[in-house]
Amino acid sequence: MPRARTHEEPENGWPLGWGASLREFRTFLAVERGLSVHTASGYLSDLNHLVVWACDRGISATDLTRDHLTAFLVSQHAEGKAPRSLARMSSSLRAFLTFLRMEGGEGAGPEAVVKPPRPPRILPRTLGESQVEALLNAPDTATPLGVRDRAWLELLYASGLRVSELAGLPALSVFLDEGFLKVTGKGRKERLIPFGSSAERWIRAWLVLRPGFKPRGGELFVGQRGEGITRQHLWRLLKAYALKAGLRVEAVSPHVLRHAFATHLLDHGADLRAVQAMLGHADISTTQIYTHVHQARLRALYDQMHPRSGSPAAD
Repeated sequence: MPRARTHEEPENGWPLGWGASLREFRTFLAVERGLSVHTASGYLSDLNHLVVWACDRGISATDLTRDHLTAFLVSQHAEGKAPRSLARMSSSLRAFLTFLRMEGGEGAGPEAVVKPPRPPRILPRTLGESQVEALLNAPDTATPLGVRDRAWLELLYASGLRVSELAGLPALSVFLDEGFLKVTGKGRKERLIPFGSSAERWIRAWLVLRPGFKPRGGELFVGQRGEGITRQHLWRLLKAYALKAGLRVEAVSPHVLRHAFATHLLDHGADLRAVQAMLGHADISTTQIYTHVHQARLRALYDQMHPRSGSPAAD
């Protein structure tokens, strides 16, 4: 029986050539694909499970077959991995095998990975428009920090930015007269996002006050000592404002505002492709989940408002 092993790389590296393959794959993810450290670590974490399984059976990367890969995924299912985790792991395996094939490997290719059953669709949590309005009104705009916080809350909702994109957003990337901002997102891809007059008004108000904080860098939003605001700080502030606005704190996060941005655009008739471009989704299928939210909201509204939405009345 294979011995139990840790999923962390041994001090002397993985045997059977696995260590070199993983190091080259890590470089490929960072340099060729331009993935963030966090995303690349997710791929490698998934692959470490495969390496442990393969090394315990004396299987090198070049020896992998379709049967090996299927047996590995079956073992992960038996260990209790959730469908969503198995789907992510399968994606990591295909990316790794694609890389090996590009490097001239003759082992199994990405087509050898059996696709697991599609995990159940989980609709993203979102906020109603009145809830967003209460959240935006929570900062005390009689204070400079309150103006700053109103500005970034307005911009977060108006643009659908990821919180990491907002935290590092350079002031020079916001074009107020044109009503656009330029952001570098995942994969170092740039995109232009429009924003409305309310966000513009509060950003202009903040820019008047920003020099008084003696900014150390070029970030649009800075802290009391002029340092850039971290995403963790933005997260904490948002939770505090959610509490002040009378919202369920656990139901509010920067990503929930991103979901609200997309859902409310679709509610008001926006084109799905336009929303995809603004969110920075590479695949339209990622954006399409918002149409399910949109349809669910329409169904609830119909059931609530339409006189014939209930059971047929007795004659």
